[in-house]
Amino acid sequence: MAQLELESPVSSTTVQSLLHGRMYTLALADNIFHDSFTRKYTTYKIQKESPESFYPFVFNDIMGLDPDKGVQVEDVKLALKGHVKDGYRFKPESALSEEDQFYNKYPTANDKVHVLVCVVDVSRIHQMNKITVEKIWNIRQEASHLGIPQVAILTRIDEACPKIKQDLKNVYRSKSLKEKMEQFSADVGIPMNCIFPVKNYHEEIDLNNDVDSLLLSTLKHIINFGEDCINFKKSQSEC
Repeated sequence: MAQLELESPVSSTTVQSLLHGRMYTLALADNIFHDSFTRKYTTYKIQKESPESFYPFVFNDIMGLDPDKGVQVEDVKLALKGHVKDGYRFKPESALSEEDQFYNKYPTANDKVHVLVCVVDVSRIHQMNKITVEKIWNIRQEASHLGIPQVAILTRIDEACPKIKQDLKNVYRSKSLKEKMEQFSADVGIPMNCIFPVKNYHEEIDLNNDVDSLLLSTLKHIINFGEDCINFKKSQSEC
């Protein structure tokens, strides 16, 4: 089962809405909370039609990377290695210790992360400060060392450009969005072909084909990256 490490619960909710064919609200989200809303390390399984059947991947939701009150970089590194148990409450002032009951001393392959996904509100890219950028670089270095692919999801693209808000099909025709993607790529080092612009379901009450199309494409690429990671590590262990 592939682990997809997310910064925001909104995207896991959006994907669940997409795969269920209806609006879904399992992952909590907050439209007015200014600090990171997520406090616990939470794993989301996506149920299929059968109550006991799930899709072969999970989302692990973490606290945001706020420079002062955000998640400790060391906690993210531990999560990548599978050392963080579900339900661990993040502490901005200190990282998880080996003596903590939520420290997983013997992680299995299913506990480890196979794709690191950085979820960013596109309207806040220009507000990213040096500390946040350094956190992302630090986490990416650890992920690269572990052989974990890294991608970014840029959300709220409809608010980044009037043309996109008018018609979501203009997403790859928008010069302003491309400039923001290029800026983010240059800041954190994630290649342009690993950055996916999407629109979340945050005000709609029904699903939309254009929104779904972008989400399905993004999810497909992420799952492919995860499978490549798992297959590569299997081949390495057999050598």
